[in-house]
Amino acid sequence: MEKLLSRFLDYVTTDTQSDPYSKTTPSTEKQWTLAKKLVLELHQIGLQEVSIDENAYIMATLPANTDKKVPTIGFISHMDTSPDFSGKNVKPQLVKDYDGKDIVLNKTKGIVLSPDYFEDLLQYKGQTLITTDGNTLLGADDKAGIAEIITAMEYLAQHPEIKHGKIRVAFTPDEEIGRGAHKFDVKKFGADWAYTMDGSQVGELEYENFNAASAKIIVKGKSVHPGYAKNKMVNAIAIANEFLSLLPPREVPEHTTGMEGFFHVHKIKGEIENAQIDMIIRDHDAIHFQARKELLSNISEKLTQKHGDCITVEIEDQYRNMREKVEPVFHIVEIAQEAMESLGIEPIIKPIRGGTDGSQLSFMGLPCPNIFAGGHNFHGKYEYVPLESMEKAVKVIVKICELTASQIK
Repeated sequence: MEKLLSRFLDYVTTDTQSDPYSKTTPSTEKQWTLAKKLVLELHQIGLQEVSIDENAYIMATLPANTDKKVPTIGFISHMDTSPDFSGKNVKPQLVKDYDGKDIVLNKTKGIVLSPDYFEDLLQYKGQTLITTDGNTLLGADDKAGIAEIITAMEYLAQHPEIKHGKIRVAFTPDEEIGRGAHKFDVKKFGADWAYTMDGSQVGELEYENFNAASAKIIVKGKSVHPGYAKNKMVNAIAIANEFLSLLPPREVPEHTTGMEGFFHVHKIKGEIENAQIDMIIRDHDAIHFQARKELLSNISEKLTQKHGDCITVEIEDQYRNMREKVEPVFHIVEIAQEAMESLGIEPIIKPIRGGTDGSQLSFMGLPCPNIFAGGHNFHGKYEYVPLESMEKAVKVIVKICELTASQIK
């Protein structure tokens, strides 16, 4: 799988970080650099109907090589990397035959990837790990998925003895800022169902995810000389802090797991006259999700009664739990599960503690479970991916295509 490795290393060294404050699609001009490279590569491996639209959404087709009437299936990954951590000047490092010990990512800065903290590392003793150099994220989320899809399509094109139906592939911008599916043309894509290759460790197979919303709490204060401020000053910073104190203290990312939801404050700024809290709201359960949004409104009302009309809460829904759209066509999950099991991979079926293009696409009419791409510790300097995990993902894609065709009588 030398091509798989070389592709991935090429992709991650291209900066494609997205920008949540941009109004354009893609949100950053630099995403076009990788997009144009992928279009050329799709032509080179022999795919047809290769297209890229004005928003950098890429689509292509591997034609069917069977006369059976087989459903058209798709595979999707995103090009952008998270705005949470730098994706500029990524310098991936290869750790061959990993020995299960600490990996020094950056000796100068004392940055170490250790199995004492990241226990998943021990699963990959003896394998080849691709890590960062401690200064950037890696970009396995989701350039591993892109490399896997393209490698799988190339393999199928070169092995016509493996019968399959029409296969569509797509690469999207801006998934990391929640917009990856916003301008996705489901009708043009033309698949009966698809899979996003955007999960983490080997075996992950996910068909439910968080309900998600973003929230802005805007506080307006009044600045008065502090020596004469009694009953006159309204300190927006203090009120913002009071607002946060009324949220459930344990319902945050660092104290929740599994199906537990949370509030996550990711930005706060302020001065006496103006303060703003930016947060996200997450919950798998629709009723609990609604209750979380209502809690923010209730806190606002309580503080308004105490301090006057100084708080505005703006809540914007981002995506919903795709389970309700996938369960009616559950055979698409079962095909992926069978593909993994036939390759000796134990499926790990669990809810996504995050979002995925597949969620929005499922509600747009394209049921879309999520499959592992192999990486760990996304969005930061400790990100890594085992090469062998990527190889397994390629095999799962190929097997899904083969099983979808073979199950049609």
